[in-house]
Amino acid sequence: MTAPVYFDHHATTPVDPRVLAQMLPWFTRQFGNPHSVDHAYGWAAEEAVEAARAQVAALIEADPREIIFTSGATEANNLALRGLAPALAVAGRTEIIASPLEHPCVMACLEALAADGFTVRFLDVGAAGVVDPAQVARLLGPTTGLVTVMAANHEIGTVQPIDEIGRLSRAAGALFHVDAAQAAGKIPLAMAEIDLMTLSAHKVYGPKGIGALALRRAVRPLMRPLILGGGQEQGLRSGTVPVPLAVGFGAAAALAQAEQGAEAVRLARLRDRLLDRLRTAGLPLHLHGDPARRLAGNLNFRIARLDAEAIIQLVRDQVALSVGAACASAQRTPSPVLRAIGLGEADALAALRIGLGRGTTEAEIELAATALIKACRDLGA
Repeated sequence: MTAPVYFDHHATTPVDPRVLAQMLPWFTRQFGNPHSVDHAYGWAAEEAVEAARAQVAALIEADPREIIFTSGATEANNLALRGLAPALAVAGRTEIIASPLEHPCVMACLEALAADGFTVRFLDVGAAGVVDPAQVARLLGPTTGLVTVMAANHEIGTVQPIDEIGRLSRAAGALFHVDAAQAAGKIPLAMAEIDLMTLSAHKVYGPKGIGALALRRAVRPLMRPLILGGGQEQGLRSGTVPVPLAVGFGAAAALAQAEQGAEAVRLARLRDRLLDRLRTAGLPLHLHGDPARRLAGNLNFRIARLDAEAIIQLVRDQVALSVGAACASAQRTPSPVLRAIGLGEADALAALRIGLGRGTTEAEIELAATALIKACRDLGA
């Protein structure tokens, strides 16, 4: 049976063959521990990790010394928020300003910090799903310790004005954290106005199992590690750095940096073609989130009066797509992201998420459009 077209690139991306080619030698011939300082195997592995660190740093205009490798974005987000908490508490800056569109791992951290005595204030993002910097400015105060706003949303794809929010936060003496797992490699990013940035390799055609927290050096003394042991990664993340994964992350970052501009143009054209096909068919389609300020490969929409799961069941042999975040897809509950932009329970449960990617072709767009149109018509649209 032919595999369905893959339209779920927000959940994960395939490892690019060019990335895999660079990883493979580090599983077998070059297998050294990068923390072994007494022989050539360790030196070679350490050199490879540091080269990868520099590639990841270049993607976000950071200093390589600011990159802390982790097991993924979830750990990086936990390290950023929970690792800062003790220092913020001592300084009396126990208020956190957050977007309500954050990934579940960030929301879980915020819930835990609230239980520990922090005050979490959520921003209003409106129907467009975009943070207004003016609202951030109004909420910032002398007890604000941290602002956390993701760069691009994992469901509705909206892109936030993070540089402006970062400037406002810094002027108020608050630190600014950005979850850029979905944004890195898709839009230009820079650490200039950001204190902490979360990254993930498997969202950018690298391997699963590795991510990073980019951390400004001025913030480093404030951080407390969550994982203790040998003191690797500047004492912030103990454990042997997995060389093949680090090499893959670096290679993926370098490819994304070189290709992201042209790829964004290509994906936007394909996305708009798919949207046009669905609308031209007369489907009662409602787009979620800002129509322009969004990732080039993202669509999130509902078809009036139709259930998303019913549509997915009819197209699953032809198109692989989802209703939202992969980590929460087993739970049949309305997406907090969609509720935050004003959707009621029924409309939120009707939402479909489409994520186009590097391998998406025009032929796949046509196949998916045909399958979706037929499914919706079969369901009575």
